This record gives sequence, C-alpha cells and structure tokens, in this order.
Amino acid sequence: MEGLEVTVLLGLTILVGTLLAPRIRLALPLVLVVLGLLLGFIPALREVQLPPETVLLLFLPVMLFWESLTTSLRSIRRDFRYILPMSTLLVVASAFAVAGVGVLFGMPWEIALILGAAVAPPDATAVAALGRLLPRRMFMKLKAESLTNDGTALVLYAIAVSLAVGGQITPLTVTWTVLVSYVGGIAAGVVVAFLGALLLRGTNRTSVLNVTLLLIPFAAFLVAEIIHASGVLAVVVAGLIVSFVSPRVTTASSRRQTDAVWPFGVFLLNGALFILIGLEVQYVVHEISGAMIGWLALTSIAVWATLVVVRYVFQLLTAPFQRQSAQRPPRGLRARSRVVSTVAGMRGAVSLAIALSVPSTLAEGSSGRDEVVFVTAGVILLSLLVQGPLLPAVVRWARMPVDHAEQEEYELAERTISGAALAALDDLAMEHGVGQEVRDRVRTEGYQMLELANAKALAREQELIDAEARELDALLAQPDTTTTAPATPIVDADDPLATGGVTDALDGTTLQMIATSTDVDVMQRSPLVRHEEHTRLKLALLERKREVLLGLRRSGTIDDVVVRRIAARLDLEQVRLQGIEEFD
Repeated sequence: MEGLEVTVLLGLTILVGTLLAPRIRLALPLVLVVLGLLLGFIPALREVQLPPETVLLLFLPVMLFWESLTTSLRSIRRDFRYILPMSTLLVVASAFAVAGVGVLFGMPWEIALILGAAVAPPDATAVAALGRLLPRRMFMKLKAESLTNDGTALVLYAIAVSLAVGGQITPLTVTWTVLVSYVGGIAAGVVVAFLGALLLRGTNRTSVLNVTLLLIPFAAFLVAEIIHASGVLAVVVAGLIVSFVSPRVTTASSRRQTDAVWPFGVFLLNGALFILIGLEVQYVVHEISGAMIGWLALTSIAVWATLVVVRYVFQLLTAPFQRQSAQRPPRGLRARSRVVSTVAGMRGAVSLAIALSVPSTLAEGSSGRDEVVFVTAGVILLSLLVQGPLLPAVVRWARMPVDHAEQEEYELAERTISGAALAALDDLAMEHGVGQEVRDRVRTEGYQMLELANAKALAREQELIDAEARELDALLAQPDTTTTAPATPIVDADDPLATGGVTDALDGTTLQMIATSTDVDVMQRSPLVRHEEHTRLKLALLERKREVLLGLRRSGTIDDVVVRRIAARLDLEQVRLQGIEEFD
C-alpha cells in the first residue's frame, strides 16, 4: 500500500477506536490493538511494515518530550531515592529475569535479552486514562520513573543487539557503554536545551517558537545518537529544562498553541503504534507455524507474570532504603500501596517501539524479531486486558487516603498571586500612567477574583465536612434528607438587560441591542484611552502574577502541575487582552 493510503487508514482506525471505546467500556489502546488485529486479516494491510529505525527515531522523541514537559520536577526531586532504583536496578532485574524465562522456553540467550530489554520498562502513558484513580503522588512517581527507565532499557537493548550480531562484550565495554549513554545523553540534552532556550528567547513570533520547540527533541536525540549516547535521556533532560524555562522564553500565544497541538499529536502517535502492533502480530502469526504460536503464547504469559512478581518483590526489598516522611503511613497502607504500584506498572508504547526497532536479521542470518514482537505484544495485551480492568478494583481495595494536596496548592497559589497583584496595583498604575478611574475598576475586579478564590476554598472545605457528615449519617442509618430548593431569580421580562436583549430568539425574531446610550460623544477619545489604560494595567498585573507564581515554584511551595494549570489560565487571559498573533 502507498504511504498516503496507510496514513488515511490509520487515521480512520484511530477515529473508529476513539468512538467505539467509550461505548464498549474498554481502554482505547486495547480497542486499537484489536482493530489492528482485525485489519491484519487483509493480506495487503498485513504487509505494512515501518523501517525499524523509523519507529525508534520518529515516535519516541515526540512522546517522551511531551511527557517531560508535563512532569513535576518537584516530584522527581522529592522522590528521587524511589525513582532512581526503580528506573535502573528494577529495569535490569526485570530484563534479566525475562531473559531467564525466555531461555527456559527455548529462546537463544541474546534474543531473550532483547525481549527482556523491550518489556522491562513500565510506560506511564499506558495508565494515563486511569491516572485519576491513583493518588496524585503515586501517579507522578510512576510517570517520572517511566521517563528514565526507558534510557536504561535502551542501553540493555543496545548491548543485547550487539551480542546478537556477534559483537564482543566485556565488563569494560559494558561499563563504558553505560557511562557514555548516561553522561553523554544528559550532556546532549543540556546543550540542545540551552541552545534552544537562546533561540526561543530571541524571538516572540509564535511560528518560530513552536517550530523551535518541535525541533528540540529530535535535535537532542540526533546529537546523542551521533556520540553513541542515550537519545532517550537526551530528550528527557531537554524536556525537563525547557519545561522549567518555558514561561520566561516563550509567549502566551505560543504556549496556548503548544498545549493544544502537542497532546493531540502524541495521541495520534500512540494510537498508530497500537494499531501497528496488531498488524505486526498478524504478520508474525502468518509467518510461523501453529505450534510456534502456542509456544509463544505460553511464553507471553510467563513473561508477564514474571514482570509482575519481580516488580512487587523489588519494591518489598528496597522499602527499607526509601526515605520515610515525617508522617510515616501505617504498615498496612504501605503494603497496599506496593500492590497498587505493581498493578499500575503496565507496558505500552515504549515497549512497542523497542520491539518494532529490532533488526530483521541478526547474527548469521538468523531472525528473532518475530518472536520478540509477538511476546512483547502479548505482554502489552495482558497488561491492558488484566491489569487495566483490575486497577480500579485494587485502588478501591487499598483504601488509600484521598489526596487533596494539588487542589489545596492551587487555591493557595490563586490567593497568593491575586493578593500580590492587588498589593502592587498602585505602583504598577503609576508606572504605566493609568488614571484613577481605571485603577479603581481593576482593583474592584481584583477583589472580586480574590473573594472568588477564597469562596472556592471554603466551599471545598465545607464539601469535605458535609461528606464526612453524610458518611456518619449513613452509618447511623439516619441520613439527612432535608433539601433546599434553589432560589429562582425573578426576572423582569420588560428589562432588555435582564433578558440579554433577546426577544423570542428561538422563534427567529431579530436580535436587539443589549445597551444603548445617547450621552457618548463619538469624537472624544476618552473611552479609547480608558480601554488602553485598562489593557496595560491588566497585562502588568498578569506579569506580576507570573513572577509570584514562578517564585512559589522555585521555593517548592506549589507543584509544577499546579503552575501549569494557573499559567494556562493567565495565558488565556493575556491572549484575550492582546489578541492572537498572526501565524507568519
């Protein structure tokens, strides 16, 4: 099939899967894999094959860069002692345990190690749809773990492929490979991010900013590959740096465009990968014998079970070395948390990309790619089919406390930046030459925003109190059944302002002006002057809010996720005041 036909077919399949998944209540990745399997019954589609390097070099940089941009730096710093062993030692232990299982099932050692490297790293994108069910801190730890464990898996993958093609591997070469991969990957990410930040700082054109942002992950991956370092680590490091400096080197308009386009692009790439794995499984099934299919299916089940057991045991063994917080959770809660983390460690797009990037021909013309792709697909299917539906039940069983930290930090930040903006209002008004009338108007708006933020915080606290009261009433079998009907506002039908100035709009009658005035002199410039002053002052207050917001982030008072939420609202307000820049 031609490239254009394949592109249209992938897009249509993703569309069908997106429409179908909510109706049949299955995870979208699982639906897309099944659709890929169904498409694989068509011989022409079954032959659709991407070059191995294309999957690794085209898909991974974009997906990992976006995950890095949306990851909490504070979570990485706070839980570094948990993330480091989980993203390095656990990946190595999982890969070698899977390799041992593969050897027991008759695989050559080199092929079994390639399989282990492919399925070792859990993928946070696989549980993104279920992330709301997890406590926020646990979800961010799993996401941060997935960003760095890919680098470890790809180092193992490179070593395993080198062994499979007949290369000479010694302890010294392994050590050198690991050092070059990690140190070189981090250095490449830092250099590319620094150069990208300089370019971003030098312009305010939305098109230039976003094209530069798009090139950063590919440039980081390319530089790392040139020096034989880890491209994954380069992309992750570059993404974390860009995420930190982005508010100061980009514009509100470019950030709004980025937040709209990148999630959609990553969604399409993830969907295409899951469809391709269904096609790959059909291709493998038609290339091997029926007896081999049964053997590979048993291997997939054994590998999946091994990964689950190794993850749980590793957490159990490393628990004494984890940093304990001042408020140490009960022992039973820690044990249940390990079970939740084990079930949440599902495999996904990264494992697909590694499996599909395996060379078609290995040592002496032998090929183990089909076996690796089949077993990897089986492990992912088992993750989606078993762990996915099981995760909500496990979370309910664990009875983990509700985490309100993010919402509390959001409310704190909103009140802090609103208060700081009001405190600086007079100074900013004098600096920008704003008159008293506009100053009083903006001050009133600011107090209204601050009162709204306080009201939201009080309402949330009251909701928690009411929820506890309802639970207590349920236990006492005396629920509070009193209800209060909402007050119905009285609207004067003759008042055009109260009715929005629209009479019988549903009947198709003409819309009316909602307000008119005969006292406005159209020749005077005072309304324009007041509007310009109001815009200048509001923009200055937005900059003041951003400064305070970034200060709260630097001090560790609020999380990066909270910063992104509030910054997105501030950007939207700035775009509303300034207008959207034209695309050059």
